[in-house]
Amino acid sequence: MSSSVLSVVRKSILPRQGDNWASIAKRELAELPEADAVSQLQSWNLHVFMRAPADKGSARAGNPILPSDVIFVEPPRPAE
Repeated sequence: MSSSVLSVVRKSILPRQGDNWASIAKRELAELPEADAVSQLQSWNLHVFMRAPADKGSARAGNPILPSDVIFVEPPRPAE
């Protein structure tokens, strides 16, 4: 088995307590209009965006983002 080393790592964050798409967009993609930034974040993070929503009585109702999620804040890089 060969071993390889990642030379470039895609920029990502761990969410802060109470983060949602809008708060991450404002902090990490402040140069973009909020709606565009949220849309980009969601498209780069389908593993979170497509998660089933929490129950209405849950503390995180309406927010699929968990504190343990890795959130990518830049698009995928092209294959070399």
